[in-house]
Amino acid sequence: MSNPYDTRARIVASLQEIGARDVLDIGCGHGALAKSLSRDGFRMTGIDPSAGAIAAATARVPDATFVTAGAEAIPFAPASFDAAIFLNSLHHVPVPAMPAALQEALRVLRPNGEVIVVEPLAKGSFFEVMRPIEDETTIREAAQRAIDDLLAQGLATGPAPVVYERATPMPDLEAFIDYLAAVDPARRALAEALRPELARLFAKNVVTGPDGQQLVQPLKIWRLRTNPG
Repeated sequence: MSNPYDTRARIVASLQEIGARDVLDIGCGHGALAKSLSRDGFRMTGIDPSAGAIAAATARVPDATFVTAGAEAIPFAPASFDAAIFLNSLHHVPVPAMPAALQEALRVLRPNGEVIVVEPLAKGSFFEVMRPIEDETTIREAAQRAIDDLLAQGLATGPAPVVYERATPMPDLEAFIDYLAAVDPARRALAEALRPELARLFAKNVVTGPDGQQLVQPLKIWRLRTNPG
């Protein structure tokens, strides 16, 4: 295992702790997480509302199963999975559908299964540089509120969430723009139009780590279970 503080390592450790085998990746995108976890021997299934993303994921991870579906209506029976994961994806679910998405993830769990939710916080140097391109403050806060409400209503239980920092190497502004465009190519034109402002924010927020310049994004991870009560 690599850096014990990185997101992948935290997810793998949680899956191993509960003895998970069958794992559902909710909002799987192009299958990056499914590919990574498949290499560790997990049987991966992914859902995403984008048919294009599902086609790309299927080509990328032929041993996994991918289905076009939204998180608020997961097309699997109860007790189908040992774990379900929202990796930076809950805040992309329409806000009114977030509670249903979380309850659907809990519904498809087997006994002692867990829903692992990783969400970026609306702060940190990475977020501050990205904010002119896409300010996700409101939807990130809505995702956390949906989890808080789920727990407050007794619909799920779990340990206190953990906040940690992800440091992304970022040698210069070009690398940052390339990073954003790799996630969404449409961001490149906007980044170019805002280059002077991005350059100012990059210079203000970039920090020097042990491996050079980097931007830091705080994240929060939850481990949710169905409330037996």
